[in-house]
Order: sequence, then structure tokens, then C-alpha cells
Amino acid sequence: MFQDRERCVRAVQSKDARFDGWFFTAVLTTRIYCRPSCPVVPPKVENMRFYPSAAAAQQAGFRACKRCRPDASPGSPQWNERADLVARAMRLIADGVIDRDGVPGLASRLGYSVRQVQRQVYAELGAGPLAIARAQRAQTARTLIETSTLPMSDVAFAAGFASVRAFNDTVREIFALTPTELRTRAHRQTTQGNISLRLPFRAPLCPDNLFGHLVATAVPGVEEWRDGAYRRTLRLPHGHGIVALRPTPDHIACQLELADLRDLSTAIARCRRLLDLDADPIAVDDQLRHDPALQPLVDKDPGRRVPRTVDAGEFAIRAVLGQQVSTAAARTHTARLVTACGEPIDDAAGGLTHLFPTPESLAGATPVGMPQSRRDTITGLARALAGGQVDLGTGTDWDDARAQLAALPGIGPWTVETIAMRGLGDPDAFTPTDLGVRLAAGQAGLPTTPAALTRAATAWRPWRAYAVQYLWATSDHPINHLPA
Repeated sequence: MFQDRERCVRAVQSKDARFDGWFFTAVLTTRIYCRPSCPVVPPKVENMRFYPSAAAAQQAGFRACKRCRPDASPGSPQWNERADLVARAMRLIADGVIDRDGVPGLASRLGYSVRQVQRQVYAELGAGPLAIARAQRAQTARTLIETSTLPMSDVAFAAGFASVRAFNDTVREIFALTPTELRTRAHRQTTQGNISLRLPFRAPLCPDNLFGHLVATAVPGVEEWRDGAYRRTLRLPHGHGIVALRPTPDHIACQLELADLRDLSTAIARCRRLLDLDADPIAVDDQLRHDPALQPLVDKDPGRRVPRTVDAGEFAIRAVLGQQVSTAAARTHTARLVTACGEPIDDAAGGLTHLFPTPESLAGATPVGMPQSRRDTITGLARALAGGQVDLGTGTDWDDARAQLAALPGIGPWTVETIAMRGLGDPDAFTPTDLGVRLAAGQAGLPTTPAALTRAATAWRPWRAYAVQYLWATSDHPINHLPA
């Protein structure tokens, strides 16, 4: 979109927050870059320049606006809508792969050469993978500076910088303030390892099905609803964490407790993915409203998101456990598995007790209380995940993952599409055989046979996963209600 100058100018002049994260506006006279909705008086059109990423604006010599904080705007929805090389690379960068493994590690996970990855990312975003990771490190550093009392040297290394000097230079260059000045401006105090954040999103957002689904299917010990917040444990690259997510009208309040602060940016990315916060609800709802059967459902509660996951491998196991059983039975089976194979943790603030088991720990386990065929499917899936025969990582190709899952005994089309929808984040995943979808389709005057419903759903593409959320919302199931 940043190449459509006229459209960008209109968005800036109208301060349209829907475009935050889609592009960034740089001002030649002040050498500052902003989000489109920046509250200051818009600059003259001839002084505007547009960039596809914060990293590209920074690389061109612009520093972040202190009013609108463009570095903290919602991420571009493109990276969750697309499955090409650049989108997969951006999802991996957000998950901290470059900080852990460098650009060669990123290229290896994508199955391309380093040169090819750098060329394609630069061509689309105006900055290479290293520059994008640097911009992300700067935002992580700012979060730690403003929300913790950590010494600056600890902040530097927790944010992923190789040296304190690089940390100081980057913060001063991007924010036009020293780290100490940033902390002085913030005036916030938190305990070490506990961080309070505001996760932005594009309005509207309907929290009912989002939090309702997560809580209704919550696994005891791993997830809970407490004091108006959804809480769960996180398995992260350098340790574990606990997150509490609370919906508010204009943001998601996020409280993170991390064993290792180097996991901050990864934890934030996974929480945003869990709640589908980078979606573009206006684009989704406008497309679905074209179908007269869906229009009243969209108009009733616009802004529905797809409740996703923090770990696609975890969700795949849970999806198999939930095949052909009730929500309550699935929770019971999963809780037994967690108690038997999960890693215990301490939670002083609530009732969380375990991390979800790793595929390696489940590969040798013997699940109880379910048919032998289901036990064999779970063990087979865990072994395939542990051995790499099935790749459900952040940057995986969605079609390849579908084929790998479908090749395993006991995993049918419903399970594959459910994992694609909520585990992998494919916005066009569709479950025409789902009983709830078929019942809702009949009530809305749509076909109810899977083949006919699939044909009718062609008009909803590429947002069929969101159409499923609107169809599910017609029932009185607990997944559709924000807990009391």
C-alpha cells in the first residue's frame, strides 16, 4: 500500500487508525516517522514519504515520533494472511529466530538461501532481515526500559543486543533519547521479571468468542480465567513464562512473568498471534457482508477474531484429543496428559501448575481413558512432531503442513483444517464437516452438505476461518460468551 501515494495521503489526513502498521509516514522537514493516525497536525503533502516498515524508515534516517510511537503500532495483517516466503520470514523474525540463529538460521528454516531471503525481504519491505530484527530489538528494549527497573546493561542483553554500546546507539538513533531519558519519561516501576504491556489492535474487536473460546476449552493447570483475565503458561526458547491477558475497549492488557527476559519479544509475538491481534477486521467483515446469509451475523457483533494458539504443536495434540468428544471430555483427557507428562511450574498469583508437554515427552507416553485408536494417533503425531516429519513451526508452509498431517493415521480433514485454522493461522481454513458449522449454515439458509457448503463458501475467501467464527456464534455454547 505504501506505493499508492494518494491513498496514503488520504489515510494520514483523516488520521485513519485502520492503516496503522500497513505503512509508515516520514516527514522530510522533521526527520520523524509516524503511524497514519498520529494526532499531530499532518505535514504538507510534499514533505511526506511513505515506507512499508518501521525498519525501512529507520534505515532511511528517520526517528520514531514520541507522540504516536509508530514502533508500537499493530503489525501488518499481511504476515498472517499470506503464506509466501516474505510472510513466513516475517512471522519467524517476530518469533525471535534471527536473535537466536541469525539470518542463516532464518534461511535454513525457510528452505532458501540467505541471499534469496535477503533479496525478497528487502524488495518488499525496504529493509533486510537484520534491519527488521534490529527494529524489533529496539522496541523490546523500549518496553523493558519503560516497564522494568532492570539495569541498562541487563536490558541491552535481554533485548538481544550484542553490546551495551550498540544498545545505546540504537536507542538514541531511533527514539532521539538516551535509555535513561526514556526511563525518566516513563515513570513506571515494576518488579523484575514482571512486565505490564498494552497490546494494540485494529478496531473493532469482539472479545466474546475470542476469550470465550480460550476459556471454555482451557486445560486445567495450563490455562485459567482469573480476575477477568485469561492466564496461561508459555514454553519459550530460554525458559518458561506466565501471561495474563485482559480485554479492554482499546487494547489488550498484558501482564508477563518471564523466567528469562530475553524471551520478551517472542512472548509478545505469541500472545498477539494467540489473540489474532494483527487482523484487519474491516477488510474481513466487508468481504463477509457481501453474503446476505452472513450479513446479519457480522452486523450483530463485528470484529470477531480467530482464537489461535501460542504453540501449533500443542494445539495439534489438543485437536486430536478433541476429535468426536465434547469440550468437557477433551479438557479432561488433556488435563490427564498434562499431569502425567507436563513440566511442573510455580504460580504464586494463581492456579497454573504445568507447561504443556513437549512432543518428545508425549512420544513415549501411554495416554489413558480413551480408545486405543485415539492413543495410537496421539503417539504417532507426537513422534512425527518430535522427529520433524511434521513441521508446524511459525514459518511453515501451510499446504505442506496440511499434507504432512493428512498422511498420519487417524487424522482426518476436520482435524487438519482445525489445526490449519487455529494452530497455523491460515485465515482461509474451513471446516465444512463441523457439526456446529452445518447447523448454523442451515439456520442461515445456506447448504448443509459439506460439498455444497464448500461451494457456497467460495465467496467468503480468503476469510473462511472468520466466517466459521460468525457461524459458530449462532449457538449458545460457552465458547461464544465472555466469562463472568
